[in-house]
Amino acid sequence: MVRILESRSAADTFAYGKALGEKAAAGDVYALNGDLGVGKTVFTQGFAAGLGITEPVSSPTFTILHSYEEGRMPLYHFDVYRIGDVEEMDEIGYEDCFYGDGVCLVEWAELVQEILPKDCIRVTIEKDLTKGFDYRRIQIGQG
Repeated sequence: MVRILESRSAADTFAYGKALGEKAAAGDVYALNGDLGVGKTVFTQGFAAGLGITEPVSSPTFTILHSYEEGRMPLYHFDVYRIGDVEEMDEIGYEDCFYGDGVCLVEWAELVQEILPKDCIRVTIEKDLTKGFDYRRIQIGQG
C-alpha cells in the first residue's frame, strides 16, 4: 500500500516526518529519495523529533553516517549522496545499523538499492511547482 501526503510548507514536511518517527520500530529501514532541496533533511529532523531526539539533526553529507542515541531508540542517519561504491557501506558497518536495535534513515537510498532490505519503507519527496514553490508530494510505501 502506498500513501500519498501533500505538504504545503516545511512545517508540514517536518510534521509528516515526526508522525512517521513516532511509529518507527527497531529494525526499520527507511529509504529516503528526492532531488536536492526537496526537504529530505527537514523530513529527517521531524523523524528524529518523533523518536524523542532533541539534539540538532543535519545531513551527514561528508561523513555519510550520523548516529543519534538519545531518543527512545538509536537513529542511524545515512546520506549516501557522495558514496563512490556500495562497498564503502561495508566499511562503515551498515549491517550493524540496518539489523541492530535502532532505526535507519538512508538519504539518496536509490544509490545503494542493492543492499537495502526488501521490506524497507520507501519515502519519496517530490516538488510540483505548478502547485506552489513550497508544495511537496510525499509518497510512502513498503518494499
